[in-house]
Parts: sequence; C-alpha cells; structure tokens
Amino acid sequence: MHARPHCSVSRRGFLAAATAATTISASGLLHLNTLSAAVVADPKIDAMVSKAVEYLAQRQSPNGAFTPQAGVGITALVTTGLLRNGRSPDDPLVARSLKFLEGSVQRDGGIYAPKLGYRNYETCIGLTCFVAANADKRYDKIIRNAEKYIKATQWTEAQNENDPAREINKSDPFYGGAGYGKNKRPDLSNTAFMVDALKEAGNGPDDEAMKKALVFVSRCQNLESEYNNTPAAAKNPDGGFYYTPANGGESDAGKLPNGGLRSYASMTYSGLKSMIYCGLKADDPRVKAATKWIQENYNLKTNPGLGPDGLYYYYHVFAKALDTMGSDTLTDAKGMKHFWRKELVAELASRQLPNGSWANPKSRWLEGDPNLVTGYVLLALSYCRPAAK
Repeated sequence: MHARPHCSVSRRGFLAAATAATTISASGLLHLNTLSAAVVADPKIDAMVSKAVEYLAQRQSPNGAFTPQAGVGITALVTTGLLRNGRSPDDPLVARSLKFLEGSVQRDGGIYAPKLGYRNYETCIGLTCFVAANADKRYDKIIRNAEKYIKATQWTEAQNENDPAREINKSDPFYGGAGYGKNKRPDLSNTAFMVDALKEAGNGPDDEAMKKALVFVSRCQNLESEYNNTPAAAKNPDGGFYYTPANGGESDAGKLPNGGLRSYASMTYSGLKSMIYCGLKADDPRVKAATKWIQENYNLKTNPGLGPDGLYYYYHVFAKALDTMGSDTLTDAKGMKHFWRKELVAELASRQLPNGSWANPKSRWLEGDPNLVTGYVLLALSYCRPAAK
C-alpha cells in the first residue's frame, strides 16, 4: 500500500490557508488508493461509471489492452480509473489489463512499449496503476523496479539515461524535470506524472528526486522569485504555469507580445498539485500565486487558456489537484462559491455519450480516442466521490 503524502500541512486546511476566500473541506480524510474496499458510493457517479464499464468491456482487446497501438499509457490510465472507482484487481476486465501491463515490464524496470519512445511517461502511469492494484503487495517488485527506472531518467547532475553525454547542474532549465523519453527535453506534464508516481511509490518531500522535481516545476510558473529567474518568469507574472522552461521556454497557449509565455489551466493544476506533493505549504508564495490564478480562471466548459484542447486531461488534473488541497468549495475571483465536485460531476454527466464513453471533438493530444478520454473521466470522477468516513 502506498504511503500518504508527507506534507506538514493537512489537506483539510490547505486551501483555506492558501487563500482566505475558500471554504474548508468537510473532511480531511485522504482518499485511499486501495479503493475496492474504501470507495464511497455515490448514485450519480456510480451510474456514470457503470455505463462506462459497459462501454470499456466492448472495447478491450483480447490481450487486455485499450488502444494497444498507442502503447501502455491508455491501458494504465483506464485501469487505474476502474480501480479507483471500486473495481477489484481480480475483476475480469481489470485483471486482463493488469496482465497486459505485466507483459510490458522490461528488464530495466520500465513499463513501456519499446518501439514507441514514451518510456518515462508510460512507466510513470504504469507504476501508478500497479500501486492502485497492490493492496496485497503482489506488485511490490514491479513497483520498486519501476521507481528506480523513473529516478534514473530524471534530469539531474548524475549521468542521465536520456542523454548520457550531456552534463547539467542545478542552473540548467532541464534540471529536475522529466520528458516522454523520446524527447530529450523535459516538460511539466511528464514531470507531474513522475511526481505522482514517486508519491504513489512512497516518496515524500525529503526524497532527492522530489526535491529536484520541485526545482523544475517552480521554473514552469509565471512567477519571478528566488526559485525562478528564467527569462519568461517576469514577462507574464500571473502565477499560472506553462509547458516547459527548457530550450528557451514553451507554452501550448502561445506567447504574449512581449515574449512572455501564456499560462493555461491544465498545466497550472498539474504544477500546483506537484508543488504540494513536493512539500510546499499553503502559505508559500508559489502556492498562493497558483491558487489566485485558478480563482481567476475557474471554468468547467473549457480548458482555460486552451479552449477545448486537452479538455479531459484538464478535468482529471483539476479534480486531482483540488482534492489534494482538501476543500469541497472554491470561491472564484468574483466571490462566487463553487461546489467543484458537484459541478464537475454535472458537467461530465452532460458530456457522456449514449454508449457510455466520452470523447473530445477536438482530437489534439489523442483526445479523439474515447478509450483515453473515458479513462481521464473515470479518474476525475474518483476524486469527486465523498470522502470515506
């Protein structure tokens, strides 16, 4: 079973401490990842999940994979979503997928399809899935070996497996980050998946890999500080996050006329969540700035900053980040209180297709694939469930 986050600030008080404009959670209890025993029933969520499971049962390949041509990632996301919504590792649908993922474990400890080049990304998501299925410790060895693999692919002073010839130090924009595997430069999305995986494997803020990840994540924020003196930091000081500071900086939301990198929601929630997992307290200026950004850009119709692109990825990280912060409500910059769980469940219910799946008409980042998008939604819904009493 994975360790809980080693944060010194409780989830219950985190968001209230980050901003006085939010309401404290009704419960500070952590959602356990062994959810086959700990899932709390919610009729509306359960009905949505039931329809999704019927759809997925028809889409699973004979070898247990979902969208096998895309490698390991989609199968791992879907399976984690099923587990987090109460399905047992021994449920036939889940067991077939876990068997497929076991077959993707490589000799170096990674969990990936060798020909696709997404080794770090797939291993991080695979590790997280195996942790969710590991209540009886059946996957301990796989998890430990995958953890070692992930740490070996992080950009640090040590020889990096992505580019053994390149030497870097803490001042390098690559430092502490992680990429897909085929792309040498790191980015916030993959670094956030890495932080998630390391946290699930039991690593807290005192772990060296988590400390180094925090260096990279801080440099992805539009906030000039002692932690971020990258060229873009002062050009758009709104507290949000962008894709990467590497190679001069990049944002999928584009640039401002002055060369600043535009912030967008999916990266801001990913960055905020990662900072919390890496040990930042609610009163840290980085957390306060990010919290202010999400208050000013609260929206469940679009991925703020990107519109419909990456919408379901956004729903997933939105729910996970706010659940991590521990509040049932978020008050936006206009003073409107949002019961974000209720609002997100309603939005997702309105978007569920008659066959039980979800899909994004905007297919950027594979979101035209209903298997992937349904996996994102299952994960998002798992963070919308009532806390265990």
